[in-house]
Amino acid sequence: MRIGILTGGGDCPGLNAVIRAIVIKSINKYDDEVIGILEGWRGLLEEKYIRLQKSDVRGIIFRGGTILKTSRTNPNKIPNGIETIKKNIEKAKIDVIAAIGGEDTLGVAKKLHDAGIKVVGIPKTIDNDLEGTDYTFGFDTAVNVAMEAIDRVHSTAESHNRALIVEVMGRHTGWIAIESGLASGADVILIPEKPFDVDSICDVIKKRHDNGKDFTIIVVAEGAKFKVEAEVDGTMILQDMEKDAFGHVRLGGIASVLAKEIEKRTGFEARYVILGHIQRGGTPTAFDRVLATRFGVAAVDLIHQGDFGKMVALKGLQIVPVPLEDALAKTKVVPDDLYSAAEVFFG
Repeated sequence: MRIGILTGGGDCPGLNAVIRAIVIKSINKYDDEVIGILEGWRGLLEEKYIRLQKSDVRGIIFRGGTILKTSRTNPNKIPNGIETIKKNIEKAKIDVIAAIGGEDTLGVAKKLHDAGIKVVGIPKTIDNDLEGTDYTFGFDTAVNVAMEAIDRVHSTAESHNRALIVEVMGRHTGWIAIESGLASGADVILIPEKPFDVDSICDVIKKRHDNGKDFTIIVVAEGAKFKVEAEVDGTMILQDMEKDAFGHVRLGGIASVLAKEIEKRTGFEARYVILGHIQRGGTPTAFDRVLATRFGVAAVDLIHQGDFGKMVALKGLQIVPVPLEDALAKTKVVPDDLYSAAEVFFG
């Protein structure tokens, strides 16, 4: 069988571990031929391929990023994009596509499956917001990077009697914020699921000062929203109005806005740190390496079982197949009970 592998969307710790697992399992057990598709869906549109041998994946399990490169190319936004990909898959004699990505990449995979192309999905996102799987690889690494950064700013905040805001990734969900904040003992955690009032944050800071705690650590997801009376869902802070190929605006800057508001309303000094892409990079944790490897191995088995249109997923301790349709049906948000546990430590 000829298997094509691609990685789409943002890079993520653990991608190379998946690629390695697919290549070694498919060659060792099934004597497959593995084709690496370069730069995500763009590679299928522009016919950019390399043949992957076991020698190509030696020593990559600990490397961040992806040896296949990636892009945010959306075939649905390109005239005849899906038809072109379908034609190129047939031309390259690729039997099945293993698509490694998040909601956007797997959304294209589902479109291809609906168009008659054999596809399996592997869930990847540091945001951990894909329904159908308990965890996505890359998330654990991002949380640990954020936790270490928050730990480090504690000393600066305490030494200078400051409110220090750490902005982490999380467009629609606050998984990174809630888990890194809990792990590092943050005093306030702000997530997209819970629009917040600036005055209530300022009240926490004032109360801490009254109780002799003259510094405050606030962790905020980039997609967290200010409460606005006329808007039930609140308002996000945007870098600009430009959208990517999948219709996403560029978020970022909420920490800066919040710091200014805190200083203005409390008179206390406030500083902010935006972690940005540092959360995506570097060496994956042991958890992410193992999970990514298990996903890759399970994806090859799905392919040879003919179970297409599915995504491999972690349920408890087991790797199971989940229909792409179910995985994409809704965004997996931070549950109320987890946020309630974090609120115990606010202030």
